Amino acid sequence: MSSTGTQQLTRPWWFSSARTNVGHVRRANEDAFLDAREQGLWVVADGMGGHSRGDWASQSIIETLHDFTASKNAERDLDEIIQRLDAANRQCRSESAGQGTMGSTVAALYIFGTEAYVIWAGDSRIYRYREPDFVQLTDDHSLVQELYRLGELEDDDLDNHPSSNVITRAVGVHDSLETQVRKISVQPGDRYLLCSDGLFKDVAPDELKERMIQSGPDQALDAMMSLALRRGGTDNITAIVVQIPVAAAGPWPPQ
Repeated sequence: MSSTGTQQLTRPWWFSSARTNVGHVRRANEDAFLDAREQGLWVVADGMGGHSRGDWASQSIIETLHDFTASKNAERDLDEIIQRLDAANRQCRSESAGQGTMGSTVAALYIFGTEAYVIWAGDSRIYRYREPDFVQLTDDHSLVQELYRLGELEDDDLDNHPSSNVITRAVGVHDSLETQVRKISVQPGDRYLLCSDGLFKDVAPDELKERMIQSGPDQALDAMMSLALRRGGTDNITAIVVQIPVAAAGPWPPQ
């Protein structure tokens, strides 16, 4: 990519697979996702505030982004994605109008050539498997993570803390949305996982990694979702797997 963020691309040259499941405990699915592979954009949103409020919030994010069209300038596209999330935040604030919490986490991955942007607010996560490493690319915006960063909690206390479900950033929670953005490189063979907490709170990172190396995105996703459901399906479960093809002869990325 040039310093101006402009590059000629033909999309798509990646593969993706997406699933959502209500689980075995919740009566309604407050998760939502966007698999806009033609535009290089994937989004997972996990609604908060109860049925008809949480699902409205998560769907508002997806509806705001569903007609996004990638341009030839990465920075311009990033600005547009953030502006659309700001619009979803205003919609949620207006809809709630003092009637209590109505919001949603969001985790988005936008790929442009050999670089990508990770954009998030809340505790929905994005992971990357780049052989042999499986790493979390997002930091949870939650009270327990803030306490952990301050040294007031140990690793073993994170999952069992009484405030483990308190989110510090999300769409619709505050008048102004504060998203976090991370720019990363994209390499041949990379595999990315976007997911709501319904997946990772019941499936440990090493178990996710083991299933991420399945033969294809569909198989990897089926294996992770099945394990979460076997563990009880205590929450809505939503996940997307994005596969960057292994490099072949010719230019990288494919033109």
